[in-house]
Amino acid sequence: MVTDVTHLVRPVDAAAVMALPPDRPRLLALGEPTHDEDALLDLRNDLFRQLVEEEGYGTIAIETDCLRGLLVDDYVTGGGAALDEVMEHGFSHGWGAHRGNRDLVRWMRAHNAARPAPERLRFAGFDGPLEITGAASPRQALTALHGHLSDRVDAALLPCAAETLDRLLGTDDRWTDPAAMTDPSRSAGRSTEADRLRLLADELVALLDAQAPHLLATGPRSDWDRARLYGRTALGLLRYHHWMADASPARLARLAGERDRMMADNLLALAARGPALVHAHNAHLQRHKTTMRMGGVPLEWWSAGALVDARLGQGYAFVATALGTLRHRGVDAPPPDTLEGLLYARPEERCLVDAPGLAAVLGEGRPAPRVSPWFGYAPFDPAHLAAADGLVFVKDVRKG
Repeated sequence: MVTDVTHLVRPVDAAAVMALPPDRPRLLALGEPTHDEDALLDLRNDLFRQLVEEEGYGTIAIETDCLRGLLVDDYVTGGGAALDEVMEHGFSHGWGAHRGNRDLVRWMRAHNAARPAPERLRFAGFDGPLEITGAASPRQALTALHGHLSDRVDAALLPCAAETLDRLLGTDDRWTDPAAMTDPSRSAGRSTEADRLRLLADELVALLDAQAPHLLATGPRSDWDRARLYGRTALGLLRYHHWMADASPARLARLAGERDRMMADNLLALAARGPALVHAHNAHLQRHKTTMRMGGVPLEWWSAGALVDARLGQGYAFVATALGTLRHRGVDAPPPDTLEGLLYARPEERCLVDAPGLAAVLGEGRPAPRVSPWFGYAPFDPAHLAAADGLVFVKDVRKG
């Protein structure tokens, strides 16, 4: 195996990252191989600050609930909520408890303090309102979309009254029952009410599109963008709940695929608004199918990165992250015949590698895939080197 890759190794900075893709990407995505590590969030923050200040990226999007993220966006653009409230209620998956995310939010607000509104850096969550144990009720997104339209268009054009939505939605706990994740019969996703809500959501989104000239002429673009987000989220949640109620072998793969589809739709909407930086797990941002085993069943689906890449082409760039050790999680030095072992032998504590260049140098002699002793860390598959624009390698990830 080739061991001297010095000519492919660069510092982890904005200039080096921007030199990797052939064109300036509309969406520049940085992946991570594990969550909950402030050392990796610190690296993200350092790199994203440089890319904002030196390259003019105007949005930072991370793997968190897109609706909750609206609270964070309001805060970083000058809103009056307290930071503690924003960190508690503006993030899903417990991400608000991490120092690295708190540091990012504080910096974004400080960065925006002296800037006029059109030049302010924006925050976005691009995940759906989903957790491992289930999905949110479509109530918030659906009623917000209806409210937006009822305030702005002739009531005769609306497909239903707000009271009809409330009746069909019922209580939120019928949608959020955690037992439905493992028992499809507990899900409301294929009830008569859910089918009717799905049709109404589609009609509301169609009305929003049909009224675009009026809505954009009489209100700010930001209101239109938010209404579009509500529409995407309402339809996405109703599709997700539909598949939660499915009892076929395709159920889990469809659920995973629907989540990444919601992510991709949100990322494409951000790209239409302007250049954005993206941070999430490598598995969501890669350009190929994601594969995993759940309950002993092999699953595969197209990742959000693959879906976005199919639409944007060279407008999308993906830089993965790999690591050497994560000793507080039981991940010790990588075997020397792995990709991580090859990079671990180098002197740099962290570096950026030209991934397609490394794939070409290695040729058919690819390193062996690394096997993680801890389920929460996914080693980088060396077979996918050529499909990434770059690879950030962190030698030792220490507990924060």
